[in-house]
Amino acid sequence: MKEFWSGRIQSITPYTPGEQPRERKFIKLNTNENPYPPSPKALEAIRQGTGEALRLYPDPAGAELVQALAEVYGLEEEQIFVGNGSDEVLSFAFQAFFDQGSEIVFPDITYSFYPVYANLFGIRCRTVPLGDDFTLPMEPFLGGNDGVVIANPNAPTGIELGTDGIRRILEGNPERVVIVDEAYVDFGGESVVPLIRDYPNLLVVQTASKSRSLAGLRVGFAFGNPDLIAGLNCVKNSVNSYTLDRLAIAGAAAAVRDVDYFDARRRQVMATRERTVGQLKELGFTVLPSRTNFIFASHPAVSGRELFSGLRREGILVRWFDQPRIADFLRITIGTDGDMDALASALERLTGGKGPSA
Repeated sequence: MKEFWSGRIQSITPYTPGEQPRERKFIKLNTNENPYPPSPKALEAIRQGTGEALRLYPDPAGAELVQALAEVYGLEEEQIFVGNGSDEVLSFAFQAFFDQGSEIVFPDITYSFYPVYANLFGIRCRTVPLGDDFTLPMEPFLGGNDGVVIANPNAPTGIELGTDGIRRILEGNPERVVIVDEAYVDFGGESVVPLIRDYPNLLVVQTASKSRSLAGLRVGFAFGNPDLIAGLNCVKNSVNSYTLDRLAIAGAAAAVRDVDYFDARRRQVMATRERTVGQLKELGFTVLPSRTNFIFASHPAVSGRELFSGLRREGILVRWFDQPRIADFLRITIGTDGDMDALASALERLTGGKGPSA
């Protein structure tokens, strides 16, 4: 029953998160979590923070984390916003920069939270079909809208639009905010954070969940000119001033500053990704070029639904989207080498070894 629901949410279809199993142990390759632990320095900072101070509210500005991000990214503190995961940061951005009834544009195949936010906040959205090769067509994004949202690299395809492409979109929308969601950029992509100095309409959103192994801590951040950051803070302080707790601030700040650990782990994931791509191609899979910690793959002889169900029976979780154009693809998070070897073995059984030479 929806008797007491507001009219605004009665027609909304909420975002569906990836499965977090409880009944049995799986190899989890379905939610783009990092297979490696957080920085030891982050864990120590969290341990140090579990004292009497927890009776006090945290710093509403998250100054310790903002300072760490400013140091590592070479920015001013006024150019940085922090929040409870990049999903919250994105929701604040939709409210801060897009009016009810306005029309924003994003690809037809992308992060499925974007249309949820648009519907929730009364924003019209126009989706632009990706090309047959799942790349982003430029012209439909060059003006004629009230805002642009792009995941780069894209999810779930893993394909990156280069910096020149982002620059064209920014210059095509000088009076509109362009949000670039870089949740996966640390796995081989090129960040456009340096462009915020030249483009006051650019907001870049990132997360500590993926490359810094802190999905359980819920920390996200945005980079942009001080006016955009002030807009985000206006929304935040109209909803919940204390979006990050003390432990999240301490742990994330330590993780951001531990650049060597961050770099080693992301390179480890990237190496395993390339190794896995080779294994799957040997089995006849089509694998889209990825600059993320996941791959998007399909097989010519076995449907995505069959592979998804078969892998689950084998104790391996991946993500499958029952949507036009991508229903035969699986989104597979990169795990450890052992995880990916188990995946390859299971897929060989499920496809009957129907590789290119079969």
